Amino acid sequence: MTRSLRTRLLVGIIGGMTLLLIIFSIIIHTVISRALLRQFDTSLVSTAQMLAASVEQDDGKIEMEFEDQQMPEFQSNKHAIYYQLWSLDGIIIAKSPSLDTDVLPLFGGSLGEPVIQPLELKNGQPGRAVGLKFRPRIADSDDKDYRQRKKGQALTLVVAKDAGDLQYQLRFLSSLLLIASVATITLSFLVAALVVRQGLRPLNSIAVEIAAIREDNLTARIGAEHVPTEIAPIKNRLNELLSRLEASFDRERRFSADVAHELRTPLAGIRSTIEVTLAHVRDANQYKTALSDCLAIVEVMQTMVNNLLMIARFDACQATSRQEEIRLAEMVNFCWRSFSERALQRSILFENRVPAGITCESDSDNLSIVLSNLLHNAVEYADKAGRIWTTAQKVPASASLDVSRGSRDDSVEITVANTGCKLTRKEVSQVFDCFWRGDSSREDAGVHCGLGLALVQRIIRTLGGSVIAELQAGGVFLVRITLPVRRE
Repeated sequence: MTRSLRTRLLVGIIGGMTLLLIIFSIIIHTVISRALLRQFDTSLVSTAQMLAASVEQDDGKIEMEFEDQQMPEFQSNKHAIYYQLWSLDGIIIAKSPSLDTDVLPLFGGSLGEPVIQPLELKNGQPGRAVGLKFRPRIADSDDKDYRQRKKGQALTLVVAKDAGDLQYQLRFLSSLLLIASVATITLSFLVAALVVRQGLRPLNSIAVEIAAIREDNLTARIGAEHVPTEIAPIKNRLNELLSRLEASFDRERRFSADVAHELRTPLAGIRSTIEVTLAHVRDANQYKTALSDCLAIVEVMQTMVNNLLMIARFDACQATSRQEEIRLAEMVNFCWRSFSERALQRSILFENRVPAGITCESDSDNLSIVLSNLLHNAVEYADKAGRIWTTAQKVPASASLDVSRGSRDDSVEITVANTGCKLTRKEVSQVFDCFWRGDSSREDAGVHCGLGLALVQRIIRTLGGSVIAELQAGGVFLVRITLPVRRE
């Protein structure tokens, strides 16, 4: 298979032109050949009818009203015309001097519908002959119309003519069409090569610009101007791809910086604790306290690392899940127990508004991680003496946010909301980014690392659902989860 686009275009154009020229040449040759042949046969039939009109019968004797000497075309020459006249019993009555000792084949049709057929003449040249049967005019008849004359003896007349000039004209026509076709194809190839070259020049320009883009400068874009309409989508899609690559590289750089920043604070805490502890000889209780402090910091670091590993597995689609029926109200209550004491310390009121009868089929372990992260986030960022509440409801498939994923069943919508949100709408749209936190100064680094909501998003996608964050009136931060009631 041809790999070059230029070759494909040239082969297609020249192949199409060749096919069209062949078809047109055949049509032109056929039309002109039939016209010339029809003209030749018409002239031959007219000559035969003229000869038939000049034959008369007088007392049983057949006579012709003209002399061969008066018509040089019946004499022996290069373009001679031949005729031969037979009686009903096949006896030759007359023939042209041009035949000499040769004879013409005996055949014939009627006077109104003569028979025409090709033949080979005495000189080996191709010819055509017309044969017709007629009754000659009676000499004592006053009727001038030989078609209405009295009945005489039936005769057969065959007239032949050299068709060499006709064959020459047809061969010349064939040669002319062949030469014209070859010349046209050659010129078409040159023109097509030029047109294809000019047409592919924008692709070459785009290729040059792509080759100039380096991994350390992904801000560059393909700026080829005046590109054809068909190539413009390619340029636009490539620019969009470069934008996604730039964003991906930027996220990778930010991710590396965020990981380093998040690990630096707890590591500095561990180091300072150990250095202070080792500065003087201390009793066992002091050493125990120092080790407990280090263990607490390590647990925070381990949680962050575990979250990173889980996010990586979900991004790589390596996480597995199982299907089981989950009672959402019971799961919310179970997940809340871990944060109830912290909520009590901050005088936060919690309301579980999930109806007892709402269930869905999903992975309980992954869904519990999702609810735990959302409730933990709500407890930490709700205003003091604020409120946290959860709701759930069934959503028809036509109105479900999960319709885009092709779910044919109803979905369940779960919301977790808390008061006291100080984020802007733009900041709310970033809460699912890894290591993003509303506190840009990161004063609580080592405690909150900004991975909880990112992990929630990955898990929900794996479970076949969707999750969005909203900022509602009164500073309410709300996370809305949509899950299929059952998954195939």
